[in-house]
Amino acid sequence: MAKEGEMIRRRRECLSCKRRYTTYERIEESLPMVVKKDGRREPFDRMKILSGLKKACEKRPISVATIEAVTDRIEKRIQEMGETEIQSRAVGEEIMKELHNLDQVAYVRFASVYREFKDIDQFMDELKVLAREREKK
Repeated sequence: MAKEGEMIRRRRECLSCKRRYTTYERIEESLPMVVKKDGRREPFDRMKILSGLKKACEKRPISVATIEAVTDRIEKRIQEMGETEIQSRAVGEEIMKELHNLDQVAYVRFASVYREFKDIDQFMDELKVLAREREKK
């Protein structure tokens, strides 16, 4: 079963025998190559985003459907950029934006790995920023 807008269903008729049949057409998506920190390039992989989100959201009150929807939004924004290559940093920042709005614990989990916190001070600085933002609300 295809998601809405991903597949086009067409009814057709054979010109020779006059029989009718159905075809399904998919929109060809062109996703960019991801340029890693070390300069390597690899194809965009939706499953890596999904996996990272699942790890960050583990044991949090966040449904799989929500994680899938977040992954869809990230993939769509990256595709809409229209670039042939994208820095892995940009992908990570998109994930961080989504997690920041979704769940602060998942956000800090992801940030600690993504930003490679070297010590507890970096971790505490991130928590202080979140606390200040929470107080403003």
